[in-house]
Amino acid sequence: MSTLNENPKWILEGALLTSDVPLSVSTLRECLDKRFTKAQVLQMLAELQDDWQGRALELREVAEGLWRFQSVSAMREILRKLHPEEAPKYSRTVMETLAVIAYRQPVTRGDIEKIRGVTVNPNAIKTLLDRNWIEVIGRRETIGHPELFATTRQFLVDLGLNSLQDLPSIGPDEEPQVEAFELFEGQSQTQPASRLSDRQELKAIDDEHARLESLIQPLDFGDSDDEEKNQSE
Repeated sequence: MSTLNENPKWILEGALLTSDVPLSVSTLRECLDKRFTKAQVLQMLAELQDDWQGRALELREVAEGLWRFQSVSAMREILRKLHPEEAPKYSRTVMETLAVIAYRQPVTRGDIEKIRGVTVNPNAIKTLLDRNWIEVIGRRETIGHPELFATTRQFLVDLGLNSLQDLPSIGPDEEPQVEAFELFEGQSQTQPASRLSDRQELKAIDDEHARLESLIQPLDFGDSDDEEKNQSE
């Protein structure tokens, strides 16, 4: 009978299946006493992905370098039957704020207000900061030096995304890259898109909100709406 040392993939599989958090390749190498190179570990991870094809769980890379097992999308409705209690939903204000930051980062509060057409609710920003879904990455070189917000690695992990490029593409053509939603000069490393009309901007934000909500809704992160209400009292 084969031993664990003779089957390093078993060690990786066991570590990933029992871990509460996604694991990096360096951590997985530690589990193998660094007997294998990064390339060899990545090869074993690819083989594990093939081994688990067509099953209820899949091995996925998230947040550009972290690995975890998670249920396939077809299992979501079935698993909800085991936990019939309804997961709390985020308010529309929080979701719209997150959508603006996710698709058009880095942005300031002023940018968010310009896009949404209303004053930014500080509780919405605080909720997202507390969830570790957004962070301050610097300040814009302009009058007042406002803070610049962007999404975090935890945001990618919680939504099961490998990178921001995996966010649902939306827009007038329905196939834009993330950079196509940049509305402010100098923020995109690619060729800036032409400015959307006001009507198109509102439609884009509604679509961003709806699609992000579809990603977040199956996740249970606590009583977010109650938190927002308590913070405003």
